[in-house]
Amino acid sequence: MERDQRTFSFEFFPPSTPEGGRALQARMSEFAALRPSFVSVTYGAGGSTRDRTHDLVVGLKDEGSLDPIPHLTCIGHRASEIREILGRYASHAVSNVLALRGDMPQGEACQNANGDFEHAIDLVKFIRLFNEEGSHGDQRGFGIGVAGFPEGHSATPNQLLHMDHLWAKVDAGADWITTQMFADNTRFFDWRDRCDLVGIDVPIIAGVMPITSLRTMKRMADLAGGMTFPAPLLKRLYRHQDDAEVVAQIGVQWAVQQCNELLDQDVNGIHFYTLNQSDATRRIFEALGGPEALSS
Repeated sequence: MERDQRTFSFEFFPPSTPEGGRALQARMSEFAALRPSFVSVTYGAGGSTRDRTHDLVVGLKDEGSLDPIPHLTCIGHRASEIREILGRYASHAVSNVLALRGDMPQGEACQNANGDFEHAIDLVKFIRLFNEEGSHGDQRGFGIGVAGFPEGHSATPNQLLHMDHLWAKVDAGADWITTQMFADNTRFFDWRDRCDLVGIDVPIIAGVMPITSLRTMKRMADLAGGMTFPAPLLKRLYRHQDDAEVVAQIGVQWAVQQCNELLDQDVNGIHFYTLNQSDATRRIFEALGGPEALSS
């Protein structure tokens, strides 16, 4: 991840069914046509989609039209497993990974959630050590990304301590930060200022997810573990809640407004949470002027 490069990227999740896989594959050309800087691929809790993540990442890298960045989580992993995964990615010239703690699996899978890494910082340190060990062919080592939470994290309600934890991940070797999705830019700008105050100077990529339905909005709140939807946005959505097409249009318009403001304030990059759907992202890109305008 180049420090002076403005990035535009998408997030996918590995489909859980053959039908979902075929549907995502059919959309890949639409995503590739937008020429993103990279795409990230999520990682299921407790092993629920882990093999599919690896296969999708390697397939995308070998195919060559999109540059994949895999999520890698602590939960349930032994050091030997992480080393094997990193070795596989290195052999396919994957250049970056996103190191996360991950969500604790539910039910019976929770019994197998213990591993050698308790927090994301432990994973960051391990990947950095893997890089320093060398012997990865032509691979020069992985760039390491970590997550940022502009609206805080439920596991660390103390905001001062939360910022200390983020600084520690950067100090341990993280090269860049991608934020959790947010709909209120004022929350992001305040958090970015606080990052600057504690000495975090790596690129920060802002996470944006367009609202395509009221159901999607509620899912966003669940995924983010707490998310502020500004009153003007809610007012527009509820005014037209019985018209699905208008709701989706409002969601795209709000995301375009967000992105323009972020760009005006010199954000390092924008990461779109796509839910494997290309239409809303394409409409946002078109409204913003396409890849050429976004990179200027």
